Amino acid sequence: MSDTIEEEVLAPETHDRAAPAVGQNALEHLAAQAQRAGDPIARARLYGEPLFVLPTDLYIPPDALELLLDAFEGPLDLLLYLIRRQNFNILDIPLAEVTRQYLAYVEQIRKINLELASEYLLMAAMLIEIKSRLLLPPRKTAEGVEAEDPRAELVRRLIEYEKIKLAAARLDELPLLGRDFLPARVVVERAVQPRLPQVHVGELHAAWRDILRRVKLSQHHTITREQLSVREHMSIILRLLQGCKFALFEDLFDALRGPQVLVVTFIALLELSREHLLEVTQAEAFAPIYVRLVSRPA
Repeated sequence: MSDTIEEEVLAPETHDRAAPAVGQNALEHLAAQAQRAGDPIARARLYGEPLFVLPTDLYIPPDALELLLDAFEGPLDLLLYLIRRQNFNILDIPLAEVTRQYLAYVEQIRKINLELASEYLLMAAMLIEIKSRLLLPPRKTAEGVEAEDPRAELVRRLIEYEKIKLAAARLDELPLLGRDFLPARVVVERAVQPRLPQVHVGELHAAWRDILRRVKLSQHHTITREQLSVREHMSIILRLLQGCKFALFEDLFDALRGPQVLVVTFIALLELSREHLLEVTQAEAFAPIYVRLVSRPA
């Protein structure tokens, strides 16, 4: 019966009969069914087995809910914090007060983590040694000069540590790749052959009309009869393009020979383009139109 109840909660759509909505009403409905059937309800599952009664001797360790925050990075960090928090002069540290506060913190962490407290015990011993040396009369060296202040070495270490800590904080404020900004990515298509813009029919027609307009402005009234050949003008165009890489579309037309020659030349250009002997290209809209020979593979 307990397996049936669990299936109704987890997968109600697998049964034909209508199940109540998932929520408090559904749980009460299932509990009532279980009580009527005389079967207990599983409170939990332990290693896959249903647990119907909670154990009375359930033990929770006292430190199970304790939260330990590592607020300091080491003994020097703690010592510097105690000095700066109370605005002590770092060149004249009151060792008695600082040592008392330092040992109080070490005692707290010793109860929680003895391994972590061992890192701080060495500094505590050093503070006690420095304080004991301050209580003794100062010793003079062989040259009659008084010995250095016992706190001098500790002060030097604290000053150097503070400098490094401030420098690390300034470095952390700098923009970091992946955190404050992302690198720009540009996709560049590298094809084997350059992809030139396609020339639209309208652009070609506009260029042809411009050529006709200029021809009308410079033409003379002459009556001649000339036999024109498209193949001949195709050969002429190929010879003109033989020695150059590109040629302007307008330069292939001789405006002084009349509109008939222009028409035949234009038809020759179209035939050569249809036979894939030359290419007509344009860099952008309204830009000059260029003509070039199609390079044949060796």
